[in-house]
Amino acid sequence: MPRRRRGGRLRAVALLGPAFVAAVAYVDPGNVAANLTAGAKYGYLLVWVLVLANVMAVLVQYLSAKAGLVTGKSLPQLMGARLRTNNRRAFWLQAEGMAIATDVAEVIGGAIALHLLFGIPLFVGGLITGAISMVILLIQNHRGQRAFEFVVISMLAIITVGFLSGLAFTDVSVTDTVGGLVPRFEGAETVLLAASMLGATVMPHAIYLHSALARDRHGHTSGRALDRLLRVTRWDVVGALIVAGSVNIGMLLLAASALRDVPGTDSIEGAHAAIENALGPAIGVVFAIGLLASGLASTAVGSAAGAEIMRGLLSMRIPLVVRRLVTLIPAVAVLAIGIDPTTALVLSQVVLSLCIPFALIPLVRITSDPAVMGVHVNRRPVTVAAWVAAALIVALNVALLYLTATGEV
Repeated sequence: MPRRRRGGRLRAVALLGPAFVAAVAYVDPGNVAANLTAGAKYGYLLVWVLVLANVMAVLVQYLSAKAGLVTGKSLPQLMGARLRTNNRRAFWLQAEGMAIATDVAEVIGGAIALHLLFGIPLFVGGLITGAISMVILLIQNHRGQRAFEFVVISMLAIITVGFLSGLAFTDVSVTDTVGGLVPRFEGAETVLLAASMLGATVMPHAIYLHSALARDRHGHTSGRALDRLLRVTRWDVVGALIVAGSVNIGMLLLAASALRDVPGTDSIEGAHAAIENALGPAIGVVFAIGLLASGLASTAVGSAAGAEIMRGLLSMRIPLVVRRLVTLIPAVAVLAIGIDPTTALVLSQVVLSLCIPFALIPLVRITSDPAVMGVHVNRRPVTVAAWVAAALIVALNVALLYLTATGEV
């Protein structure tokens, strides 16, 4: 290979990274609860939900990164400039509720992992998870984004090994997996699980954050340099979400093949015990380590998203410790009052699913606006695909609200 071409490819690889940080949000403990519950209860039925959600996530995360690169502003900043004061504050309150739901899932997941590995009480484990996430955020503040990316991507590698290693020791049915690609539901509970899986896969805080990650990593460019960055970003997003999607689908297949109809697998602790019984204690330990890495990495990413949302919508910067406590206290409170952790995880993902349209619809509108995006405005097929994705998400949320209101879930 010519030296010039090889050097160009190495430089392109060096530009990768922001999408892998955002992808951590797609493999957080909420995914574990939703995917294991779906696989253990309904086998391969909801594989299609994860495949569809991951395809939508590729489009959504690319649009978010493109908005940041083209405009030099994050999505919250772009929205803040368009909204009137009262609307901006109301939108921030909704986004803050989303950030709290995100932290509930991630802190609980870290606490459960520490309990499984070391027997630490959940409340104490939640505090430890929050403290370690603070250290990861301080790395970003003092060492820069590259160091933050390295730490988070290293944890993503641990997550991948932790959650997929069990597949090597179980028999996954190819026929049933293919059958699970056919969209269908079996009762109201599967709609709830689908909404939970969607909320855990297409994460609203990742939509807000990715635009800032791309902006901060690459800066605001134009011309041929911007065109090159957008090409590299497409590869960054596709690669990152192939990893995240494989982990999610792998978790469901593991539960469907090894945990189907096993009593107690509707909780992470029960699923972990079943994995140990079915696949051995070593796989159980590896799974718990993956869960711990998931909780630690994703809570740091979620906190970074919350800070960017506040900065963009309210033009406010508050101390890192205060910002961390805003979302950490509710998460620890859930553990302190004894709410079932797995139930809290699944419900937090439903809340996130309900928040997706508030991030997705403005993103599609902004990236489809020539006045904002110039020559990089979405092409018509991309705009249509993005609106179809938004419509599907909204439809699922409406169905979920109806079933909840009528007492069917």
